[in-house]
Amino acid sequence: MLKKLTITAIAFTALALPQAFALPVVPEAGISIGAGTKEQYAEAKVLPRTTIGYKRADRDQYGNQNDIYAKYNVIGSNVQLLGGWRNNIDHQSDSASFYGGIGVAAPHILGIQPYATYVKGSHFSEAQAGINYNIALGWGLNVNYHNYMPEDGDNEHGVGAGITFHF
Repeated sequence: MLKKLTITAIAFTALALPQAFALPVVPEAGISIGAGTKEQYAEAKVLPRTTIGYKRADRDQYGNQNDIYAKYNVIGSNVQLLGGWRNNIDHQSDSASFYGGIGVAAPHILGIQPYATYVKGSHFSEAQAGINYNIALGWGLNVNYHNYMPEDGDNEHGVGAGITFHF
C-alpha cells in the first residue's frame, strides 16, 4: 500500500514539475478545510497549478472511504484534472482504487460559482454538481448533488451541503 502511495505521489510530482519550472514563483499557497453532510476534507496548494488533499467520505452502505488526491489546474482553476487513490471501499472485490477525472467550474459571479466533477476508478464512478458561495473572510458555503456509483451494489445519491474555510 505504501508503495502505491509513493508511486502516485511521484507521478503527480512529475506531471507538475515542467509547469512549475516554466512559471514564475507566485505566492498562491493556501490551505482549505471543509466539512459537509457526508464528508470532511483538507487540501493545500503546493505548486501554482497543483493542489493535494485528503477527503473522508461517509457512505451509507459502503463505510468510511479515504481519498488522497491531487488537482491540476489546466485552464486557471476553471478546468482541473483530478486523480487520486481511495481505500476502504466496502463490498468491492478490492478495497482500494486509483481514479481519475475532470472538474469544471464557471467563473465567480457575485460570489457564486457553479461546478461539476466526474471521477472514475476501477471499482466506482462518482459525479457531483453544485454551487460554491463565498460568504466572507475566507468562509464559503457549498450546496451539491452527488451520485456515487459502485461497481457492486446500489448507487448512493442525494443533496448535500457544507462549509469551507480558506487560509
